Amino acid sequence: MIVELPDLAASEALAQRIAAKLKTGDVVALSGGLGAGKTTLARGIIAALGHQGEVPSPSFAIIELYEPPTVRLPLVHADFYRLEDPAEAEEIGLDDYRQGAAMLAEWPEHAGGFAHEPACLSILLESTENGRRAIVTAGPNWLERSAWT
Repeated sequence: MIVELPDLAASEALAQRIAAKLKTGDVVALSGGLGAGKTTLARGIIAALGHQGEVPSPSFAIIELYEPPTVRLPLVHADFYRLEDPAEAEEIGLDDYRQGAAMLAEWPEHAGGFAHEPACLSILLESTENGRRAIVTAGPNWLERSAWT
């Protein structure tokens, strides 16, 4: 599915639709070049889950955690840009962080990718002449959630 994102309001609307259906165990894998809007979409999802205030980019920390009651469900926001080898995701304890949480993964390919997981919603963000577009590929668990978008 392709979702045109001509402005910030369109990105926020997509973020709200994703957040409304997000469940524990889900992965939202955000791909695209530098400046494509990955962190903006992740921040929108986190805000739609109930977080108020600043959402720091996990570029340097790699992992940022959000816990209820500040968000609707436990959430891992990860930015794997700085990983040089997918094995490093295991070294930082990614599996432990993911236990009982949903995850927003920026640069998922640097961690070995998550598209093979049934609960993965893969989103490739691209710049266009009219803003951005999201190319969304839903894993089987997302497809079961009728009318998620």
